[in-house]
Amino acid sequence: DHWVQYFSLSLNNAELFVHRNVGNIVSGTDLNFLSVLEYAVDSLQVPHIIVCGHYDCGAVRGSISRPDKGGLGLIENWLRNIRDVARLHKDELKAIRDSEARHRRLVELNVTEQCLNIFKSACVQRRRLQTYTEGEESLALPRVHGLVFDPAVGILHKLPLNFKKEIEEYREIYDLYQIPKGVQKKKARPSSESIGNPGQGLD
Repeated sequence: DHWVQYFSLSLNNAELFVHRNVGNIVSGTDLNFLSVLEYAVDSLQVPHIIVCGHYDCGAVRGSISRPDKGGLGLIENWLRNIRDVARLHKDELKAIRDSEARHRRLVELNVTEQCLNIFKSACVQRRRLQTYTEGEESLALPRVHGLVFDPAVGILHKLPLNFKKEIEEYREIYDLYQIPKGVQKKKARPSSESIGNPGQGLD
């Protein structure tokens, strides 16, 4: 998101390949984003992908607003992606009485769902399967991380995400590739973490 600059991550500008859009949306119909993602994964072979949102997000606020004069125009079509996130988590959000706390939670849920959308993409699945079966790394790469920036205090939070349950539950729907029969995971460099399967390392 535009609120977060590379120095917020203690990195040099050349260490990041950045794509920005309204609401940090990962859309399967956004060819601009998909081109950036595929180049980053296939050509640059980035080991990590970060989805970063921020509290006090105008896109998130706009997605649940009801303007007196109707919608916000063409951008409504884009904000529908965030409304879909609110629909998926409506029971949790309705249970939060404080409107600001509800907004902050929707920001976090939006980042979480966009991380899952990253995992659904073909180029990411293909690369993760390759690193898993060829033993190039101790974990399937790229790994996916969800961050939220709090502009009120200038702190960048890493969300405590674990997608193993979702990956296993929806694998038969969203998996685009299968590990070829007879292919064994090759020995990789030692790591403190176990890979298990290509669904791991998504946090």
